Amino acid sequence: MSKVENFLSVEEEQEIIEAIRIAEKNTSGEIRIHIERSSQIDVFDRAMEVFHDLKMDNTKLQNGVLIYVAVEDKTFVIYGDKGINDVVSNDFWDSTKDVMQSHFKTRNFKQGLIEGVLKAGKELETFFPWEDNDKNELPNQISKG
Repeated sequence: MSKVENFLSVEEEQEIIEAIRIAEKNTSGEIRIHIERSSQIDVFDRAMEVFHDLKMDNTKLQNGVLIYVAVEDKTFVIYGDKGINDVVSNDFWDSTKDVMQSHFKTRNFKQGLIEGVLKAGKELETFFPWEDNDKNELPNQISKG
């Protein structure tokens, strides 16, 4: 099995998917997680590519958030779409990143991703609260490359 397949168990993935559902309950924002072995290019540039490949740049309010993880590189990026970046400060995702990083340092990847997703959802609520006509525009599954 590859490092990507060993990164999370099936049960851990299901817990993270449930966290995405909970996080998206009170916001029109869309949160996705993508995990791959390594980034062959700059990790931020790779996150932007994955964001586009997953069609996250097609949301109505441009409020998608990707948590991209490169397992072997031991790095991750939280990437927000234009709609989010236009309304938040430059350090908007720093506290979410810090929470995740503290868990990642102790190899508790599942908890880091869950807390990152829930915190991102809370942050999104401020600028993109759920409205009656909102719909889940993107799947909640974890994608892998």
